Amino acid sequence: MPRPAALNLSEETALLTSTDAHQELRDAVRALCAEFPAEYHRKVDAERGYPEAFVDALTKAGWLAALIPEEYGGSGLGLTEASIVMEEINRSGGNSGACHGQMYNMGTLLRHGSAEQKARYLPRIASGELRLQSMGVTEPTTGTDTTKIRTTAVRKGDRYVVNGQKVWISRIQHSELMILLARTTPLAEVKKKSEGMSIFLVDLRDAIGNGMTVRPIENMVNHETNEIFFDNLEIPAENLIGEEGRGFKYILDGLNAERTLIAAECIGDGHWFIDKVVPYVKERQVFGRPIGQNQGVQFPIAESYIEIEAADLMRFEACRLFDANQPCGAQANMAKYLAAKASWEAANACLQFHGGFGFAHEYDVERKFRETRLYQVAPISTNLILSYVAEHILGLPRSF
Repeated sequence: MPRPAALNLSEETALLTSTDAHQELRDAVRALCAEFPAEYHRKVDAERGYPEAFVDALTKAGWLAALIPEEYGGSGLGLTEASIVMEEINRSGGNSGACHGQMYNMGTLLRHGSAEQKARYLPRIASGELRLQSMGVTEPTTGTDTTKIRTTAVRKGDRYVVNGQKVWISRIQHSELMILLARTTPLAEVKKKSEGMSIFLVDLRDAIGNGMTVRPIENMVNHETNEIFFDNLEIPAENLIGEEGRGFKYILDGLNAERTLIAAECIGDGHWFIDKVVPYVKERQVFGRPIGQNQGVQFPIAESYIEIEAADLMRFEACRLFDANQPCGAQANMAKYLAAKASWEAANACLQFHGGFGFAHEYDVERKFRETRLYQVAPISTNLILSYVAEHILGLPRSF
C-alpha cells in the first residue's frame, strides 16, 4: 500500500497508533496532560519548583495508583499500562521524575510487607493521602556498590536506632513516607555481602527533626533531591518490611519495574524531541531551502527515531515478562539502556537543529534536554548496564 504523501507528523503518529490496544489509556492521559501546557512546566522549572498541581491531578485521576491492586484502592493494572502513563507524561512535555516514585516505590511494601502493613498504608497511598515517593539507598561513599552501605539500624527493644547518611534521595519534601535500606548485621559478620541489610518504612513526618536531617542538593535538572543524615533516629520495629537481613533482595525485586518505567519515560522524551524537531526543520529556511532537505539534518533525526522504536519494543517485552511474573532483569536493563541512549540522541539532534533557538527557554528544548540527560546516569549508569549484560548474559568474567 503506497504511503500517504500529505501526512504531517501528528497525523502520521495518529495513524501509527490507531490500532494501539492501549489507545484509550493514552488518550485519557494526554487529555489530563493537556490541562498543563508547556507554559506551566516552563514556569515550574524557572522557579526550581515542584509541579504540585500536576501531580495532584494525576493522583486524583488514579494514574499514580496504577500498580496498586484494586483491593487496596488502586487500579490493579500491569507494568505495561503503568509504563504508558509515564511515557505519555513525558511525551506531553511534562517530567515524570516528579512523581514516578509514587508509582514503583510502593512495590516493596506490596510484595514484601505484612498483611497489616499493606492494609494500613496501601489504600492511603492509592488515594494520595500518603505519598511514598522517596527511597533511601545510595550513600556518598558507596554509590552503586550497595552492599558496602554504612548506614546501620540496631535493634533496641521494640525499636531500631538508625545512624548514617544517604545522598541523591528524591522528593522527600513531597513525601510522607520513605523506603530505607540499612545494614542490620555488620558486613564482617555475614557469609554473603548481600546479606544483613533490611528494609524499613520511615514516616518522614516523625523522623525529620527527630534524628533525621535533610539537606537539599542544587543540581542541573529541576529534580528535587537531597542528602540526608541519621543521628540516632528511632524507627518502630513494626516498620521493618519483610524479614530482617533480606532487604537487598527486596530492593532488587523493585529495580526491574523502576528501570522499565524509566525506559518508558525516555521513550516519551524521545518522541517529544522528534515531534518538536521535524516540523521545525521542515519550515526553517536557510540558503533558500528548508534545512530538513539536507541529509546531514535528516539522518540524525531518522536514526534517533529508529532507535526510539527499537527501545519501545524492548520496553514492552520487559513489561510483558514482568506482568507474567517471569524473570525480566535482562530486558529491563536493556530497555533502560536503549531508551536512555535514544532519547539523548534525539535531544542532541533537536537542540542542534534548532540552533540558538534551542537554548531559549520559550522553546522548551533546553529544559527537556537537561531532563533526559539524567537517565544516562540514574537510576543506574549505562556502564553498569553494560557490565550486567557482559557478566550475566554473555558469561564474561566479572569486571568488579
